[in-house]
Amino acid sequence: MARVTVEDCLRQIPSRFKLIHLVIQRVKQLRKGAKPLVECDNKEIIVALREIAAGKVTFENIKALGEEVEEFPLAGIIDLNKLPGEKQS
Repeated sequence: MARVTVEDCLRQIPSRFKLIHLVIQRVKQLRKGAKPLVECDNKEIIVALREIAAGKVTFENIKALGEEVEEFPLAGIIDLNKLPGEKQS
């Protein structure tokens, strides 16, 4: 896909208002670390629009895509009890 347009997305989500809500949800997920479902080197907003235009992100699967990010929180990777410079008891 050379260029994504709002019309491409409106084929998947016919309401502009619903489209904006879906895009916002997906951008937040991408910024939290979700893996893009399409290959491109663009900012999160464009990636989200491309995913919606391709039919890979819908209202039916948006929550499941968000759960992927929540399964791996940063606190689970970093042991907050072992911060540098603090003595262990």
